[in-house]
Amino acid sequence: MKSILGIGNALTDILAILPDNSLLEQFHLPKGSMQHVDRDTGDKVWQALKSMGVQYVAGGSSGNTITGTAVFGMPSGFIGKVGDDELGALYKSDQERNGIKSTLLIGKEPSGRAMVFITAPNAERTFAVYLGAALELVADDLKQEYFKGYDYFHIEGYLVQNQQLLRKAVEMARAAGCIISIDMASYNVVESNDTFLHDIVDEYVDIVFANEMEAESFTKAKPREAVEIISRTCRIAVVKIGKEGSLIKCGDEFHYIQARPAKAIDATGAGDLYAAGFLYAHALGMPLKACGDIGSTIAAKVVEVVGPKIDIPRWKSAKQEIREIIAGVAAS
Repeated sequence: MKSILGIGNALTDILAILPDNSLLEQFHLPKGSMQHVDRDTGDKVWQALKSMGVQYVAGGSSGNTITGTAVFGMPSGFIGKVGDDELGALYKSDQERNGIKSTLLIGKEPSGRAMVFITAPNAERTFAVYLGAALELVADDLKQEYFKGYDYFHIEGYLVQNQQLLRKAVEMARAAGCIISIDMASYNVVESNDTFLHDIVDEYVDIVFANEMEAESFTKAKPREAVEIISRTCRIAVVKIGKEGSLIKCGDEFHYIQARPAKAIDATGAGDLYAAGFLYAHALGMPLKACGDIGSTIAAKVVEVVGPKIDIPRWKSAKQEIREIIAGVAAS
């Protein structure tokens, strides 16, 4: 089985379902955005959330994807940095429990956390992120040996806050012969790092995952045209359009993937798990349509739970559906 290495911000997700937008307005958080906050603001937001009842989950975009590939049975590794604290220990134990080979370095700051606000009517997510120790991961921390033996390397777009780190990571991954994928992460991240992201995608990236807003920020075009534009700069372009499904383009090959039926209550982790399913299927040598179908299948399961972790019954159901997709490909 081919293997995958991820790199990203090792963040613990603190999930809260909000009755209205008042807390977002209090902390000047645009609905649907991802905003970085300093330690003082992060502590204030955390204190405000505690009274509402919250859920703590080891997360981060790339971390979620790598957890997904590990649960699928794909040998998986992860590079990140945490603090020497309770949240750091939680993150490490969660990855070990899922069979991930972690390279979790220890920073001076507290462990990073992503406070996730889930709001009606469409379970839209707004992030207030205190990066903490995650931000201390720098280019000099990387060693070529970390990449040895891996077939895929997955990046989260949030890492553009450290361009030297991201560039060195993709250079090392390319030297190791990895297929490189990137998740664009957030429309405002794309907007503020447009030139650098285009450069990285043009030079190093094989597979791009972007949602509708990210794709539009990156290409200044609507999804159907955006997937065409992105596919000209990498091997495979994937544009996710929420409940409408996803679009995949590779050379002259194009597929529209329908979203799977789901009783959605929280979209947290949907894109991350879509990427996990897609990359797992790609590693198996599945055709692109099957990769999209498998990504869509697992994404439909995670939106039915709060947070990015799927429960055991849903994982069993997803794996059965995925086995049927793979069997269908083999029979055709």
